[in-house]
Amino acid sequence: MTLTPDQATTAATTTHEVLNQAPPRVDLDEYGLNAALREAVGVFAPAADTERLHRIGRHVGTAGYQRDAELANVHPPEHHGHDRWGHRVDEIEFHPSYHRIMEYSVEHGLHTGAWANPGPGANAERAAGFMLVSQIEAGHACPLSMTHAVVPSLRLSPDLAAEWEPALLSTTYDPELRDPATKPGVLFGMAMTEKQGGSDVRANTTTAEPAGDGTHVLRGHKWFCSAPQSDAFLVLAQAPEGLSCFLVPRVLPGGGRNPFLVQRLKDKLGNRSNASSEVEFDGTVGRMVGEPGRGVRTIIEMVGRTRLDCVLGATAGMRQGVAEAAWHVRHRAAFGATLVDQPAMAAVLADLQLEAEAATWMSLRLASAYDDEELAPYRRLATAVAKYWVCKRGPHHAYESLECLGGNGYTEDFPLARRYREQPVLAVWEGSGNVIALDVLRAMAREPESVTAFDAELAAQLGKNEVFDRHVERVRELIGRAAADPAAAPAIARRQVEAMALGLQGAVLLGHAPAPVAEAFCLARLGDDRSAEYGALPDGVDVDALVARA
Repeated sequence: MTLTPDQATTAATTTHEVLNQAPPRVDLDEYGLNAALREAVGVFAPAADTERLHRIGRHVGTAGYQRDAELANVHPPEHHGHDRWGHRVDEIEFHPSYHRIMEYSVEHGLHTGAWANPGPGANAERAAGFMLVSQIEAGHACPLSMTHAVVPSLRLSPDLAAEWEPALLSTTYDPELRDPATKPGVLFGMAMTEKQGGSDVRANTTTAEPAGDGTHVLRGHKWFCSAPQSDAFLVLAQAPEGLSCFLVPRVLPGGGRNPFLVQRLKDKLGNRSNASSEVEFDGTVGRMVGEPGRGVRTIIEMVGRTRLDCVLGATAGMRQGVAEAAWHVRHRAAFGATLVDQPAMAAVLADLQLEAEAATWMSLRLASAYDDEELAPYRRLATAVAKYWVCKRGPHHAYESLECLGGNGYTEDFPLARRYREQPVLAVWEGSGNVIALDVLRAMAREPESVTAFDAELAAQLGKNEVFDRHVERVRELIGRAAADPAAAPAIARRQVEAMALGLQGAVLLGHAPAPVAEAFCLARLGDDRSAEYGALPDGVDVDALVARA
């Protein structure tokens, strides 16, 4: 049979008609739609400028911002070792989309805003904004986080802090490499680990020799240097007094380049937008931060804050996952019904939302603890516990969210494939699972006041839920076992930290979240009928309430 031209055109059009696909998820207020985040801000940052958070939420929800997030990852940074005349420059070139994203976050103080405008709720408010931008583009959160986290370490050397803080607290983004004294705003990175030691930084071989003028000369190789495009870095190196911390600028006073030899950019599993590198120091100038021989003690101030941001980043990823899944299942039909109306899918979505809710409430509670020095013992332990658990939950949550989109989720055209690749780094960076679990044991042994503060957080919610009460008994039993036999404690470290994290999430939900959320968490995460897989919820969970909050 031969078709007429009109018939052929009609047939082609019909064949390619697009049906039963979700529309683009754009032009939404990501803050306004995130019930858990809004409620947690109301509790832990009641004085927050919520209209500002709505503006950020609307901006990251635009098609333009999402397109920039995609382009920044499709066109990754490039390392240029030399200029056209053969001079060593070691510059990192980024796509303009990356600079637009960075400029927006810096202009809105999502790096150091809590330091520039301190007060009750400042860190929780900053956390909320940081999570909103990280939800859409995770890579640029790395330099934002390190710039935020470097401030307390620098303050251990008041002269250095006075020199660098004005530009650190600035909301002007200036990516050009030049004399920091001439720049209105700067960003920081860090370089701790080396190939022979990894997390065992005391095995570092990079050396720092006094130059006689108040500076040191560094020589060595760093296996991981985050955000090499930054203006300066905190670096660990072996000084005559022992392992010490140094501030290493990319550009020296007067404009000369400090020897900062980028060997290569890492080919990473996760985001492509941000650069991670190997660098070599050969006659590199550094200035000591903190006390000689106390490098770990100095840089741990920075590490604590970046661990907090790992929790925030993993939580933001969970929100992206469940938001994309909820959007898809509300617009897609199969087997005669919209997916969200089918009980099996509703249970999966509810469980994904429950995980994101627990992470969100714990994240904001933890961030708020950084606004109150009296809570330092609590946050010492709670940060490590939260970092271990939330970051470990991230990859599985991303996978299950991706699966809700079926084949679409598995393609790079949709954002969840990138998120799935991104989530593991938050568990690896700033201490992988065993490092964090052992750090919890170390903190408990060295700082018993942290255990008291942690237990008080759980005890405040006793009597509200029988399942939670039984779980607290188990947490206390595990803590007691570790204290009674420190030599055997590492064998149960992961089990103990997991129990502590679940207790912490249960406590914050019982104390502040809507009752259906808190009750569902206790049943699904602490109860005898809990499951290892998303969507296998026990009886008694209010699935409809959780789906409505997704």
